[in-house]
Amino acid sequence: MSRLAVVQTRAKTGLDAPAVSVEVHLSAGLPALNMVGLPEAAVRESKDRVRSAILNSGFEFPVSRITVNLAPADLPKEGGRFDLPIALGILAASGQLKPESLAGYEFLGELALSGALRPITGSLPASIACSQSAHTLLLPQMNAQAAALCPDARVLGAENLLGVCAHLTGNQHLTEAICNRNESPVDYPDLLDVRGQQQAKRGLMTAAAGAHHLIFYGPPGTGKTMLASRLPGILPEMNDQEALEVAAIHTLSSYSQPPSWKQRPFRNPHHTASAVALVGGGSQPRPGEISFAHNGVLFLDELPEFQKVALEVLREPLETREVVISRAKGQASFPAGFQLIAAMNPCPCGYLGDPQKACQCSAEQVRRYKRKLSGPLLDRIDLQIEVSSQKTERLFENPPEDENLSTEKIRQQVIKARSIQQRRQGKLNARLSASEMNEYCSLNKKEQDFMTRLCDKLGYSARAVHRILRVARTLADLEEKDIQQKHLAEAVHYRKLDREPG
Repeated sequence: MSRLAVVQTRAKTGLDAPAVSVEVHLSAGLPALNMVGLPEAAVRESKDRVRSAILNSGFEFPVSRITVNLAPADLPKEGGRFDLPIALGILAASGQLKPESLAGYEFLGELALSGALRPITGSLPASIACSQSAHTLLLPQMNAQAAALCPDARVLGAENLLGVCAHLTGNQHLTEAICNRNESPVDYPDLLDVRGQQQAKRGLMTAAAGAHHLIFYGPPGTGKTMLASRLPGILPEMNDQEALEVAAIHTLSSYSQPPSWKQRPFRNPHHTASAVALVGGGSQPRPGEISFAHNGVLFLDELPEFQKVALEVLREPLETREVVISRAKGQASFPAGFQLIAAMNPCPCGYLGDPQKACQCSAEQVRRYKRKLSGPLLDRIDLQIEVSSQKTERLFENPPEDENLSTEKIRQQVIKARSIQQRRQGKLNARLSASEMNEYCSLNKKEQDFMTRLCDKLGYSARAVHRILRVARTLADLEEKDIQQKHLAEAVHYRKLDREPG
């Protein structure tokens, strides 16, 4: 009888799925099950789940001293995902399964006391890692469809421990999960629903074309939220690689696959969300809203109402497009390539500068309200656009012909501008580095003099100047031209909050 068995599985560290070997050894001595290899509480408790699952599946639990080692020993292990590989290791070490039948497989799954398999989180990152190792992934049936989204993976889903063992012994074969992506078209709200607000619509199109961050500010009820909710509709579909990244993040908190394969995420957290909820964290690091908005849109309504510390932690992810969460036991990295769109009122009551309603706020209240947004954070927002109130009669007018731009028409302009950027520089304008800007956002002497005079007069930081150049480059791409003075002037016009006192 074999006394040692090794089963392959995967841990969960951020969006990575490092390999773990479950080594099970049976030896003489008082019956006991000892677990080593830095297991967390949920992993240590698996000994009771595994014992009951083995007995209730009709197998014998060995009356021996059992040692389970989860290697590598310095990698923290958490969750119930190791139940299935531990159970199979015990069965193989006790001779109830042939150890060679486990070769070429990796196993994940939490066991119920009855032997049924319960789903786990992080199935798609594990599937991607398994495909790179040319192994077959065997996991609970409820995870199979999500894990099969990886096109190169071979995934088998099982209902219980007995079904897994029947497959390994050849008595019954599990069906391979088929990659079934939901690519049905998404019905986005149309920009035609928003009457007027031409400058805001053009700013929205510019933000979409160059992946720029944007903030709308103005009185309540002027259409800021309506405009923001229509941004995903004018963005192009994700490619397969982007969709796979989004789906992998989705499975970190869900057992199923995303509702739509190529639909860009749109996250809209409430302003009471904490810093941890926004960027992620916890003793065992979890992704936050900025990671769930990866390759999509993060909409922060009532921006100054968010906790100041929650807003300040957005600074680095806005630049680096990732967030690294460090803890005493290690660190985890999550992608955070989101596009920020925010909305705010000009003052606490909302009616500062509104000709139709009088503002009730004192000058000190207005200054205190605006100070909730720090200069470094505003520096990182390329487009700062005022959305002013309109006359009521405008809402009942039929839109003029030049305003009759639907979401689909604007989307085609965005796709065209983005394709120009990809051909020219291989990335979108908002992501150009300083050295790349020297090449792709170069100005002639006339435009340089104009920018120097304007930015010196307005006191812009070097970061703000670079962002103005990126926006001007996008405005030029929408017209398929080189950067001209009018593009620079319009880009400067879109940084209104930088120029307001207070």
